[in-house]
Amino acid sequence: MRMSPAIEKYVLHWGEMGTRWGTNRTVAQIQALLYLSPHPLRADEIVELLSVARSNVSTSIRELQSYGLVKMTHVLGDRRDYFESLHDVWDLFRVIIQQRKERELNPTLTMLRKCAEDVDAEAETDPATKERIRNMLNFVEGTSDWYEKIHEVPSSTLTKLMKLGVGITKFVK
Repeated sequence: MRMSPAIEKYVLHWGEMGTRWGTNRTVAQIQALLYLSPHPLRADEIVELLSVARSNVSTSIRELQSYGLVKMTHVLGDRRDYFESLHDVWDLFRVIIQQRKERELNPTLTMLRKCAEDVDAEAETDPATKERIRNMLNFVEGTSDWYEKIHEVPSSTLTKLMKLGVGITKFVK
């Protein structure tokens, strides 16, 4: 694979976005590089293309594998390990959302449920505060329920739903 200026721009930007999303820059850059690559890459190729340490590449690939974003593959006649990213953007979206749900949404949901239960028992807490906690709980539960329902929808259907949603917003405004 050759790093054209456009590919380099994409990979660098993805790395910057990764830091904003709470991911290590190199992890995000490797995922971007593997996503764009037309064929699986070896770790030493990634080292060369991104000019990062071999140990950083190894650690980052393990992290990406643990998320389910990258898998190891092999080439007939070659004993080395090759790596490739998921290529369907909806599959990437699903994995990323699942990871964020497990790390962020689920603990928040647990806390909100307990908080709503506790605040309901507190006579001194203002009713407006109680209502806001319940509203937040309902919103986070709704978001979690939406994710669970949409998680199994095929990519082609999600694309159609997104296009439909764009069309619907014209009527709702």
